[in-house]
Amino acid sequence: MPTDFDDWFVREILVHERALAQYLQRCWPHRDDLHDLRQEVYARVYEAAARNRPASPQAFLFTTARHLMTDLARRARVVSIEPVGDFELSNVHVVDEMSPERWTGARQALKRLADALDRLPDRCREVVWLRRVEELPQKDVAQRMGISGKTVEKQLAKGMRLIADHLYGGEPLHPGESSEWTATDEDDGNARQQAD
Repeated sequence: MPTDFDDWFVREILVHERALAQYLQRCWPHRDDLHDLRQEVYARVYEAAARNRPASPQAFLFTTARHLMTDLARRARVVSIEPVGDFELSNVHVVDEMSPERWTGARQALKRLADALDRLPDRCREVVWLRRVEELPQKDVAQRMGISGKTVEKQLAKGMRLIADHLYGGEPLHPGESSEWTATDEDDGNARQQAD
């Protein structure tokens, strides 16, 4: 039985179906995915609007579509690190074997990254790990750690800056530097400041 919200959804969102389909066709290169993509946009809009109806439904619909395409494009660039099996058993010969120099260089880069991550302040390290390695959304990280979303954002920026400084700037994360944070309760969203 249709509810008032369902009527609103049909009246304010589904009325733009043709324009949405044309927008997705223009912007998304994979024609096979268009139907699923459109349905995912509708599902996200429906779910979000059920909590709080947007003031401008059409703009919200197209913004959601743009964000979904951005998320999917970003995920498509991520290389899977799952094992693909034993190449020797399938009689497949790897043509481009990694040279000892490349292997050593990769191991050294990985070691530098692990060192940089280990030297981060505890909270900063946990935020970087949850956001960049486990790929949790900012909101989930904030809930899990009991901090505000703004604090997650600032801790992530700080962690990435310190790691980049360590990896590319050649400057180690000095163990002598204070990694303690000073500030009062940050549940109100105020960022903590690093002690100088």
